[in-house]
Amino acid sequence: MKAVDGTRGAWPRWSADAGLVALTVLPPLLSQPYVDPSGVAWSALAGYEAVTAVLLALRRRLPATAFAAGLAALVVAPAGGASQDAKLTPLVFLPLAVLFYGLGCYCTSWVRTGLAMSGGIVAIAAGLLVNWTTAGAREYKGGLDILASLAPMPLAWAMGFAARTRRALLAAAEQRVADADRAQRLEAAQATQRERARIAREMHDVVAHSLTLLVVHAETLRARGDELPGWARTQIDGLAAAGRQTGGELRDLLRMLRDPAEAAPLQPMPGLGELAALLDSHRAAGGTIEARVGAALGSLPSAVQLAGYRVVQESLANARRHAPGAPVRLTVDSAAGRLRCEVVNTRAARRGTAGAGVGLGLTSMRERVSALGGDLSAEPTDDGGFRVVATMPLESAGA
Repeated sequence: MKAVDGTRGAWPRWSADAGLVALTVLPPLLSQPYVDPSGVAWSALAGYEAVTAVLLALRRRLPATAFAAGLAALVVAPAGGASQDAKLTPLVFLPLAVLFYGLGCYCTSWVRTGLAMSGGIVAIAAGLLVNWTTAGAREYKGGLDILASLAPMPLAWAMGFAARTRRALLAAAEQRVADADRAQRLEAAQATQRERARIAREMHDVVAHSLTLLVVHAETLRARGDELPGWARTQIDGLAAAGRQTGGELRDLLRMLRDPAEAAPLQPMPGLGELAALLDSHRAAGGTIEARVGAALGSLPSAVQLAGYRVVQESLANARRHAPGAPVRLTVDSAAGRLRCEVVNTRAARRGTAGAGVGLGLTSMRERVSALGGDLSAEPTDDGGFRVVATMPLESAGA
């Protein structure tokens, strides 16, 4: 793409240069027959035009050199033709005007500009002297007519200098805009980082502290497990394991919030290979689940595995909160290039926890699945239960 764009960008410049050379070279050739159609005049003009055509093409890269060489060619061609009693058209001064403009527009060194103009004055004076000493007739000797043709030339240099100044001002304005945009993005990034740090502090002070207390209490109860009934010991074990896992994931999340550059978590992100441990923790918390999990799910793209794991995790948590004691049926399988996760629970065996959750679980699941180009449906069933189905394509996640 870069090569194509560069070719497209270079073509208009070359076409403009070709057009400029044609407009500069053709007028003298068209007017010469009306001034002097002799072979000597045509030979001098042809050599001069060939040299100036090359110099016009080089005026951008070597403005001072092209100007000095063009002025020297202009001095040699008319003076040489006059020594052979040949006269060139006055339009031979046209290429010099273009070279003057190029000197003002592209030469950024005042030293080179001064040297080129000083050398040009010396060359013109020497050319007039040679012309007066070698021309056979007075009509071939230059004088005020030469000076009249050269007088407007500094205006071409002034126009080129004005164009270069305007280009520099535009470049400076664009640079200021780019610097302002960069500063604005930096300020926004710093504000985002400050907000991330504030959120991390709040989560650490509130959530992490409470979660740590929960795990400590669960471990204390485990230490006194001989004083608890069997069903309580099982649930305490599940509670402690879930607390430790959640604490580890919360530490990783806080670490990434404080420093987004450290995007890699301390612990590997869970995938479908950890579903067995997730189901065990659900059973340890008193849940009943019938699972049908497909084979070779561990080879799926990691993004799809993480999203599928989170969907199952959130669905089981919702079932425990809103339908405690209800049997859950889980189906996870991949077919036709898509992963399908279905979690269905029946009617609750007893009243759920009042006010449990803040309504963000389904939103989070839907955002995860949608980010991978999948679909998620969550709706009540006819028997009073709840059904969550998530389907995600595998190709977009692995691309």
